[in-house]
Amino acid sequence: MSEVDILAFGAHPDDVELTCAGLLIKMRRMGYRTAVVDLTRGELATRGTPEIREAEAREAAQIMGLTARENLGLPDGHISVEPEQKKKVAAVIRKYKPSLMILPYWEELHPDHENASKLIFESSFLAGLEKYCPEHKTVHRPQKLIHYLGRPGFDARPTFIVDISETFEERLRAIKCYKSQLYDEKSTARPTEIASKDLVDRLTGVARYYGAQIGVAYGEAYFCRGIIAIDDPVAHFIGRAAQPKGKGK
Repeated sequence: MSEVDILAFGAHPDDVELTCAGLLIKMRRMGYRTAVVDLTRGELATRGTPEIREAEAREAAQIMGLTARENLGLPDGHISVEPEQKKKVAAVIRKYKPSLMILPYWEELHPDHENASKLIFESSFLAGLEKYCPEHKTVHRPQKLIHYLGRPGFDARPTFIVDISETFEERLRAIKCYKSQLYDEKSTARPTEIASKDLVDRLTGVARYYGAQIGVAYGEAYFCRGIIAIDDPVAHFIGRAAQPKGKGK
C-alpha cells in the first residue's frame, strides 16, 4: 500500500530536511504515514554528485521515519510549469493520495523553489480532474496544501507555527546526513550558503524565533492560501473536545 497521510515535496534532495522535517518527524511519531518526493537529483549543485545525494537522502529518510521517498528526476535548474512535468507530479500525487501536502512557499529567491511551488500547486489541481491523464486510472486532490518558507526574509506572516521542540534534534540529524553539502574545513569546493560553518546556528536561531512566537523552544512556520475553516475552536485551540455544560449552567 503506497497511500500516505502527508506528502512533502522538495525541489532538491535536502530541501525538505532544511524546512519541514520537524513536522514530518512529529507526524510520524503520532502515527501518520509520511512520504517525500524530491523533484530533481540536484545534479547542478556545487558540491557532491547525484549518486551521493541519493544515498544521503535514503539515510535521512530513515531518520525521519518516512513511509516512502522517491525522486522524479526532473532537470535541476529547469523546473517549470510545463505539461510533461505536470504529468509526472500529478501521477505521484495520485499514487500516494495524501490528505495533506507540503510544498515550497510561492515566493522564493531560488528559481527552482519558486517554480516548484507553482508546478506542484497546478499539478495538485489537475490530479483531481477525471479527464486529465485518464491513463493513470485514478484521481485524487489533497484536502489541504501548506507551504514552507525556504529562506526567511520575505514579508510573510505565518498562517500557523508548529511546535517541533521534541523533534528538533532529529531534524538536525536528518540535515547532517547531507555531508556532501555541508561545511567541511578540508573541502576545496566553492563555499555555498548551506556549506557555511554557522548553518546549524542559523537554523537553530530561526527555529527559536518561530518557537518564541508560540511560547515553545522550537517552531516551524507554515503558510496557507486562503482562509482555514475550523469546526470546533475549543478542540482546535485548547487541544481537547468540547464538554458542553448544558443550558442555564
